[in-house]
Amino acid sequence: MLPTIGSKELVAWLPTFLQSKKVLYPEIAYPTYLVGSKISGAQSEAVGIDASKWPSADLAWINSPANPTGQVQSEEQLQAVISWARANDAVVASDECYLSFTNQAKSILAVAKGDNHNLLAVHSLSKRSNLAGYRAAFIIGDAKLISQIREIRKHAGMMVPLPVQKAMIAALYDEIHVAEQAKRYNDRRTILRTALEKIGFEVKFSEAGLYIWCTKNEDCWKTVDWFADHGVLVTPGSFYGELGNKFVRIALTATDENIKQVAERISK
Repeated sequence: MLPTIGSKELVAWLPTFLQSKKVLYPEIAYPTYLVGSKISGAQSEAVGIDASKWPSADLAWINSPANPTGQVQSEEQLQAVISWARANDAVVASDECYLSFTNQAKSILAVAKGDNHNLLAVHSLSKRSNLAGYRAAFIIGDAKLISQIREIRKHAGMMVPLPVQKAMIAALYDEIHVAEQAKRYNDRRTILRTALEKIGFEVKFSEAGLYIWCTKNEDCWKTVDWFADHGVLVTPGSFYGELGNKFVRIALTATDENIKQVAERISK
């Protein structure tokens, strides 16, 4: 296990640490996967969820539950990712920052059943424990790779301060607040999803995580304007790739009261 200064920092720098020459990332995705490949000078390619169709590469990112879609990959899909990694002698980095919000998602390390060769999993306490300002995250998996990453990071001054590490330990030993967090976000999701579907939105995936991914089958900016007219800020799906051009992402991070107000506003 290696603590990192938040998960975004690790995502941005991992291709550099691993000297990756080609990086695969999800076709609808958090932008930092692509940015990380650009920082390192690696080639990059967006890919679908079916790993059997992936080209060869030396690093692939997966994200389950996913940002922005909330899609959860099945155990069979994760096993296909592992098979691809073995066949290509490639590293798979699994961004599992939203794993705590559902019982349906599995860590790639759990699917690998102890054979962590070339497998890494990234976890963040920003989501799990509301510690975003602490920049508290960690990476686990292949011990040899983590040792390699640690050696570079220590010479670059990328150490997590001891007080933050102590806070991480306290949070990781407490599962009660994690269950409360999961219930809170799931309740908010139910409220908003119900309201959106009643007024004609199609909600895709959105099985777990902090977001709802939805569409009115129109340009995302038109949908953004519609929400703005109702006093609600949403993120255009185009920020996450071309396949998001007709979608918007709605965050569930407002208070319970505000989530209920959003549901009421868009229903009028």
